[in-house]
Amino acid sequence: MENKNRPLIFVSNDDGYYASGLAVLIDIVSKYGDVIAVAPESARSGMSHAITIKEPLRLTKIRDDAGVKIYKCNGTPVDCVKLGLNQAVPRLPDIMVSGINHGSNASISVIYSGTMGAAIEACLNGVISIGFSLLDHSADADFSAAKAYVENIFKFVLENGLPDYTTLNVNVPKLPASEIKGVRVCRQTHGTWKEKFEKRTDPHNHDYYWLTGSFNNFEPDAKDTDEWALANNFVAVVPIKADFTAYHVLEHITKLNHDNDD
Repeated sequence: MENKNRPLIFVSNDDGYYASGLAVLIDIVSKYGDVIAVAPESARSGMSHAITIKEPLRLTKIRDDAGVKIYKCNGTPVDCVKLGLNQAVPRLPDIMVSGINHGSNASISVIYSGTMGAAIEACLNGVISIGFSLLDHSADADFSAAKAYVENIFKFVLENGLPDYTTLNVNVPKLPASEIKGVRVCRQTHGTWKEKFEKRTDPHNHDYYWLTGSFNNFEPDAKDTDEWALANNFVAVVPIKADFTAYHVLEHITKLNHDNDD
């Protein structure tokens, strides 16, 4: 049963309910409130804000301890948040955290990230949220250095909140704790992924393609970006908004305005 005197913390990820990053995150935040986690039943990286509309969704409880409940869902990370907020939680959570992702979600990766898709979905539903990532893709990634930074940022947001329709994109460098220089609040780097598709042939002599590529940083000398912070051994914290309006363009295209009655 939920303790209404403690914060209710909702947790999700995109690496799956079995991921070590999720276990570490639950371990950190469960000290501060009751945890309900809904995570994908398998890895769903790169799902962005995808939702399932043509298949039934299933929610299966896999852990029910005092203060911690964990469910797996056959949907995307955003499905997990939508279904979790609708069916798994007794009230609107006080805060939502997503991750800790195995791999970077800095710069333009934020728009592809299932981790950040889940965090953004929470803030769209009126729940303050944070997405956490560690720059280590390995399944057995070492989160020991990240723990203190994740906890401090979580505590700050839990105590101070965030503006409506915003979330934080937090990326931690893959370094020993002694080599991390601190935290930098910064902006998203302007850049893009340059994809390559390797053409291969399967045993049945059918062609297929395997996605590879590299990140192209358009501003490598800028010192106020998340990529600079990470390259210089800082934890990068970028505030993200769900409003996609390009306000600086509104005046530029104002001549498109017209009334058909004129």
